[in-house]
Amino acid sequence: MKDRLYRVRNIAIGTGVVGLILSAVGWMFDPGQFYRSYLVSYLLWLGIALGCISLLMIFHMTGGNWGFLTRRLFESGSRTIPLMLLLLIPVLIGIPHLYIWSHPDEVAKSHILQFKAPYLNTPGFLIRAAIYFAVWLLYMVLLNRGTEPITRRLQKISGPGLVVHGFVVTFAFIDWVMSLEPEWFSTMFGLIFIVGQLLSALALGIIFLMWIADEGVIAHVARPTRMLDLGNLMLTFVILWAYTSFSQFLIIWSGNLPDENPWFVHRLGGGWQWVALALVVFHFAVPFLLLLSRYVKRRTQMLGAIAVGMIVMRFVDLYWNVQPAHWRSVHIHWLDAATLVGVGGVWLAVFIWQLARGPWLQETALRTAGD
Repeated sequence: MKDRLYRVRNIAIGTGVVGLILSAVGWMFDPGQFYRSYLVSYLLWLGIALGCISLLMIFHMTGGNWGFLTRRLFESGSRTIPLMLLLLIPVLIGIPHLYIWSHPDEVAKSHILQFKAPYLNTPGFLIRAAIYFAVWLLYMVLLNRGTEPITRRLQKISGPGLVVHGFVVTFAFIDWVMSLEPEWFSTMFGLIFIVGQLLSALALGIIFLMWIADEGVIAHVARPTRMLDLGNLMLTFVILWAYTSFSQFLIIWSGNLPDENPWFVHRLGGGWQWVALALVVFHFAVPFLLLLSRYVKRRTQMLGAIAVGMIVMRFVDLYWNVQPAHWRSVHIHWLDAATLVGVGGVWLAVFIWQLARGPWLQETALRTAGD
């Protein structure tokens, strides 16, 4: 199995380097577009890493055979956080291109921006980013220390950790996404992204299980009952994402307040309404109907195909959240693909390198294979 992992890692490195080179070329000719495209791609892969941390803590708090099958995979995903800290540098450099609150002349035109200036300013943005990553790095170390099964120590870490992690992710995405349109706010915003990260990380785990489902002991452990558990968990996150997203829309749209509605107006016109419709259909309706079937959830290949689609729709969702802040009509640029491949290739290479360092399955999973 490690030979297969190394081959894919080499491919990921190659495609990632090509993507980053093309992204650098795009930056030289159109830096503004580069930073906008890079932000979406960065948030997708960062979200998968953060989702791995969340799923690890959920597993340590609740147990379950689904976690014994995927624990090592999520641990490997969590260990990509140092890479994501390094890859944050272009976002920090691109603050003037991304965030209008960084321009004094724009702040002078808006009473709301002047009111928020003590929080929304470049030094504060940088300090908070450092705090966010300090917390994530701490939990990465704590959750990857040793090889023991679920213990009281891990439960004590994960309980408060889920609360702290939820607050940190909320504030991070308020800074990095919501402040793209700083005159707007939503109290549901952070929760929507947290659920999206859980969905992204779980989908990646299922994809890797699908890929190696025929490998020796993996084929024995990844039984239909285990895949059914993962499918049920994915169904739960799909429903929760739809619930939180629709609740945000319903409350803001029905409130009809002039300082809140424009955010959705920008995303329901100029062609963006078709992207929103695609999210309703392919991020919720189609996977929801498919995942209701026990037959589908017990088949690794079918569940893996749904997971692939979910990763695609997570990118579309992030694109729909970020890009209308800069473009009032749908705007697709080749840098969107270049940055996605560049960041994704490097992330996957590091992820596979971490995964190949140790056994895929912990001893507990092997002992419970026949449960």
